[in-house]
Formats: sequence, C-alpha cells, structure tokens
Amino acid sequence: MDEMEMTVAYHCAPALAGIKPSNLVSFCGGKHPDLDARIAAWNAHLNPSGICFEKICKCKKRILVLVYRREKMEALLAGKEVAAELEKAGYPVGEGLGAVIGYLKERISGGGGFPHEVGLFLGYPLEDVHGFVRSGGRDYKLNGYWKVYSDEQKARELFRRYTKCRKAVCARLGMGISISRLFAAA
Repeated sequence: MDEMEMTVAYHCAPALAGIKPSNLVSFCGGKHPDLDARIAAWNAHLNPSGICFEKICKCKKRILVLVYRREKMEALLAGKEVAAELEKAGYPVGEGLGAVIGYLKERISGGGGFPHEVGLFLGYPLEDVHGFVRSGGRDYKLNGYWKVYSDEQKARELFRRYTKCRKAVCARLGMGISISRLFAAA
C-alpha cells in the first residue's frame, strides 16, 4: 500500500470526492523527498477532473499541501460573505483563485501564526471561524473536523458525511485503486 496516497486519502477524501472545497495534509519533509514529483503526477492526472494539489508551506520538518476542487474554491470566493471576510484580511479576491492562494501561502509562511481564515478555504462556516477567533478556540459546542460554535446539528451531519467518505476512499485504496484512478475524469 502506498503510504503517501493513504495519507492524502485519509486527510483529503471529502475534497477529493467533491463534498468539501479543500483539505490540508501535512507531510514529513525528510520522509518524502519525492513529494514534488508526486504532486506533479497527481496534478497531471487529476487537474482535468478539477482536483488540484498545491504546496502551501514548507518548513524544516513539514510540508503542508492544499488539496482542492477548483470549481468549489472559485464558488467559495464568489460568495459575498466569504469574499468580504478574505478581503478584510488583505486577500486579493478580485484577482482570482491563483492570487488568493498565493496570498494564503504568504500568510502561512509569514511567521505571524497560522491564519484563522484558512477555515474559510476548508469550507468551515463563517460563524464557526468567527467563534473560534472570538473565544480563542474555547467554549465550542462540538469538536470534530473543526470547532463548532453555530449549528451543531448541521456540523454533526457533515462530520458523518466526511467520515463515511474517508472510510470509503481509504477502503478503495486498500483494494489497490490509486487516487488518480479513483478520481480521474472519465
């Protein structure tokens, strides 16, 4: 079994399957010297399906990769509330997805701490991102794929869907089906 593929499947199944705009996955830098080549290969096979892999940050020990559905991310940026929130944080929303992801890379690599607005890219509700910032990550209603401050029932249902998706994708990988084969455009 391919460890890198299983790591991506485990952490990014909902984005790969299109039920979430994006996921982040972290790789140990020294353990995966071929990561750039793998990202290029995944992109070659999956970009036609709208799935993109992009290295967001690299430090001495870890490499953070954003796995996203281009169409879902563009729709997210087209939403008035999310766009306004990102613009307040300095993102060049009007310049397109590439510019916005470029600015996210700068924010993450800038050394000022991990930017809370990354939750918006990951499809977290705006109310939950605000709740996290307001409370410093405390006093949440539910802790799952993110800390929930708003609609607990809706979040529980999404968490169930994400977990079901993760199990299904990982099971297929366990049967020897690669991510590229599983998600490539027909």
